[in-house]
Amino acid sequence: MSQGPRSGLLAVSTALLAMSRHLEVRDVLKTIVASARELLDAQYAALGVPDDHGGFAQFVVDGVSDAQWKAIGPLPRQHGILAAMLHQARPERLADVREDPRFEGWPAAHPDMSDFLGLPIRDGDEVLGALFLANKNCARPTGGCGFTEDDEDVLGILAQHAAIALTNARLYERSRELTIAEERSRIAHELHDAVSQKLFSLRLTAQAAAALVDRDPDRAKGELQQVAALAAEAADELRAAVVELRPAALDEDGLVATLRTQTQVLDRAHSARVTFDSRGVRALPAAQEEAMLRVAQEALHNALRHSGAARVDVTVEKRGPGAVLRVTDDGRGFEPSATRRAGRHLGLVSMRDRTNGVGGELTVASAPGKGTTIEMEVPGG
Repeated sequence: MSQGPRSGLLAVSTALLAMSRHLEVRDVLKTIVASARELLDAQYAALGVPDDHGGFAQFVVDGVSDAQWKAIGPLPRQHGILAAMLHQARPERLADVREDPRFEGWPAAHPDMSDFLGLPIRDGDEVLGALFLANKNCARPTGGCGFTEDDEDVLGILAQHAAIALTNARLYERSRELTIAEERSRIAHELHDAVSQKLFSLRLTAQAAAALVDRDPDRAKGELQQVAALAAEAADELRAAVVELRPAALDEDGLVATLRTQTQVLDRAHSARVTFDSRGVRALPAAQEEAMLRVAQEALHNALRHSGAARVDVTVEKRGPGAVLRVTDDGRGFEPSATRRAGRHLGLVSMRDRTNGVGGELTVASAPGKGTTIEMEVPGG
């Protein structure tokens, strides 16, 4: 491998560990590109994931500023050198890409490139993407040094592990989609049961009020007041369900803002006081933020629907490079070991699975009459 600021076995190991740390496809792509550029000391790196229409579904770059990327314009098509890597599935190492007859279609704002190294990322016979580097950072006393055969070998090792990391990330996202579908089914079932019961009671109470209007106006007035109360409860159930069904705006707002919004809505929708506080939390990897959000939602659901709590407090605070989520209620509590023996998990299995899936740790502290505290710690990135 060519000598650079990050050469040797340690650099390769660091790059491979970085790729295996992420579960989101976008995070994996960014890590692959950044690792490749740093490992082989190149000025530019990019990775394109092809779509089925002659273009790229995703295209990630490293070494290009946001302003440069915006000036370049739309995502590239599968032509020229990129097409060769995708369709012929072989490495391409060129002293000057501009002199290759397949060099075409580069936007005017595209950075100037000379020496070039690219190869496909493959999973068996399937080409998952095209990874390439340009402009090796090295002294050029006689016109250039370029990428070497050793560089190509190292990039080949990186691409093999990139295929594994990318495949695992895709499987994770598909699994998460199934989990979301299951959650939506659960929420829909709960919504149907809760609201249907309220509406049925409301209809019967309204009928009773109508029958009493003439012969007992005072009782009819009382029944109508009950109608109003039942209607308000049904509205609360709908609001709470909408909060759970609405996709979390984690990408736009982040974990803290999303949790703050959801707790504010729940505070209005339920008789219990629901509060939120955050302390020094920075952005976390996408998978960890989503897991923390879902655990918080499950813990809030349990506290508000089952515990009889008058107050529920949600906090997120920084701990080392990661963060800790804590959901505490003053409800009736339970005996965790007895709950496990009876088979009533109250969502604890789901919360533990989510926490374990992102390398975190979940702690449950509860006792009859003592309330419950759910604490989830994630490692950060």
